[in-house]
Amino acid sequence: MTIRDSITLPPVVDGETLAGLLEKGTLVKVIDVRSPAEFETAHIPGSYNVPLDLLPEHGAELRDVLGAPVILVCRSGARARQAEQVLREVELSQVHILEGGISAWEAAGKPLRRGRSRWSLERQVRGVAGALVLLGMLGGLLLWRPLFALSALVGAGLSFSALTDSCLMAKLLSKLPYNRGSSCDIELVLQSLRADGLTRT
Repeated sequence: MTIRDSITLPPVVDGETLAGLLEKGTLVKVIDVRSPAEFETAHIPGSYNVPLDLLPEHGAELRDVLGAPVILVCRSGARARQAEQVLREVELSQVHILEGGISAWEAAGKPLRRGRSRWSLERQVRGVAGALVLLGMLGGLLLWRPLFALSALVGAGLSFSALTDSCLMAKLLSKLPYNRGSSCDIELVLQSLRADGLTRT
């Protein structure tokens, strides 16, 4: 029986379990699906950055190099759940999610490798949505009544986002240069994953 075969993990893995697996050198792969800028700000040591928007295009390639159990990480868990669906569609079976994401990992005092600080996408969405609602309300009161519709539109968008567990605003914000300052070289990531699998089996 190999190390890989002996691991049985629940669908959602808590921080203590993941920390223990990493400390023992257990063969698991941690895939961080946040934007490259978020990953650069802080990430779990030994994790690999594959942004959510690259997964559909490279899912099959990832399946071929991710033989070990895979633990998906994002800021709070929402993007990791979307990534799980993408990877299951390409028949990657051993897919798990880090409970609470990087937020819970950091709150528990677990190790992080830090770089240049930037706002997470979730925080950017809250900031932009709040500013648009405020602009719509003030603009409707002081300038032109139809501007109230802007607040209603943002509210509808946030409600739809909650119902579908997706966020169009986050996808749009992830394309901005601020969030693209760092980049993910997917070919380099695939090579690293392949090499890591060869050295640890």
